[in-house]
Amino acid sequence: MPVVHGFDPPDRFVVGTVGEPGARTFFLQARRDARLTSVALEKQQVAVLAERIDQLLDTLLADPDITAVIPAVAPEGSEDPAPLDQPIEEEFRAGTMTLSWDPDDERIVIEVFPLVGSEEIELDDDGDPVEPEPEEVFLVRVSAGAARAFVRRAVQVIEAGRPSCPFCGMPVSPEGHLCVRANGFRRREP
Repeated sequence: MPVVHGFDPPDRFVVGTVGEPGARTFFLQARRDARLTSVALEKQQVAVLAERIDQLLDTLLADPDITAVIPAVAPEGSEDPAPLDQPIEEEFRAGTMTLSWDPDDERIVIEVFPLVGSEEIELDDDGDPVEPEPEEVFLVRVSAGAARAFVRRAVQVIEAGRPSCPFCGMPVSPEGHLCVRANGFRRREP
């Protein structure tokens, strides 16, 4: 049986970073009372999770059979600009994530499983991959309002990184940027 880091509901569920733009490590973090769990993940995983949560909530909002209160935007006063709680101790690096709606409890359910290395995947008799039973799972159940607040913060955290080049879209680091659309030359200000 896997170790379940469960939070139903958490006192706090956020995404945050450690490090400077361009070298940041992203974390999902949940806290309930004195219990704190932090899971490392990639920036793209944060973006996809936020996008999928938003899409799921929009789908629920448009469904006439759903009787739960689904906010169209994050509720006023739900901002959480505070940094990640300390100490930040990585439980595991995120691999597969699942997202669902529990209609009985009217909660968004997020499950995060550890990243599985290719050497850990076995093949069945037909040669198809069979993922091993995970050793751990990070399980968070939040209200629709808390999920919208999570999405808003996730977008802010992602946008707080390096600015994008207006010409090629690649990140611009503090040391400068050689734009491929300018054939490797830096553009000059007029």
